[in-house]
Amino acid sequence: MDSVSTRLRVRFAETDQMGVVYYANYVVWMEVGRVEWLRARGVRYRDMEADGVLLTVAEATCRYHAPARYDDEIEIATGLVSAHPRMIRVGYTMSNAETGQKLATGETAHVFCGPDFRPIRLPEKYRAAFGIA
Repeated sequence: MDSVSTRLRVRFAETDQMGVVYYANYVVWMEVGRVEWLRARGVRYRDMEADGVLLTVAEATCRYHAPARYDDEIEIATGLVSAHPRMIRVGYTMSNAETGQKLATGETAHVFCGPDFRPIRLPEKYRAAFGIA
């Protein structure tokens, strides 16, 4: 599936005293990208939750390449890495939107779970959005 691009601007609260983005914020930005990636496929995460489907995070990785700074505009490219009825992997590339410099790359793995947090198979109505036959 194609990637979806999302932009955001670094807020002062996301930086440390040196004006550099605190490392954990990249994981938050991955979530922003993932939600927009879902929306671009016609799925709102809150609708999935209302249907009893949770995307629980099983794994998250992030490789830092260069620092982002206060007021930089960030582009988050988000795309599906792999999918099957019980789990998906989503990949991210975060870049400086003005210069194109790669800032970080990451990946998250998500298990589809019910409201009790037990793994489930993704319901048919959502499979096309995730490229699952």
